[in-house]
Amino acid sequence: MIALGCDHGGINLKNAVINYLKENNIEYKDFGCYSEESVDYPVFAYKVATAVADGEAELGILCCGTGIGISMAANKVKGIRAAVVSDEFCAEMTRRHNNANILCMGGRVIDEEKAVKLASIFLNTVFEGGRHQKRVDMITDIENGSFKL
Repeated sequence: MIALGCDHGGINLKNAVINYLKENNIEYKDFGCYSEESVDYPVFAYKVATAVADGEAELGILCCGTGIGISMAANKVKGIRAAVVSDEFCAEMTRRHNNANILCMGGRVIDEEKAVKLASIFLNTVFEGGRHQKRVDMITDIENGSFKL
């Protein structure tokens, strides 16, 4: 299951991704927002990030104006590796090498067609593990306060 959320700046991207998920019979849960009325992005970042961290969702997709603010908020939830992406290479590598579990995009940075393409890449790319697992584990150690130089 994919958890989705956005603020008013990302609603068009979120809705385009929802259409892609429906067309491909991919289960999802929409945590809002549901209109272009101004809202506070940390609320939706928290809802999606918590769903991913708690295992309710396998992955998440968040959208705001730039993807930056919503990713910063999501990354405050333990266990979340949210990445802002605006091109195909980064959409692939954030999964393949960083095992990101939330994709963040900006409605004022990319259009709906690009958002769908990036979401598809993100959702269909598998983490390589291997040498990259050590680095992801180091990120977890930093998060847990147990990282040692």
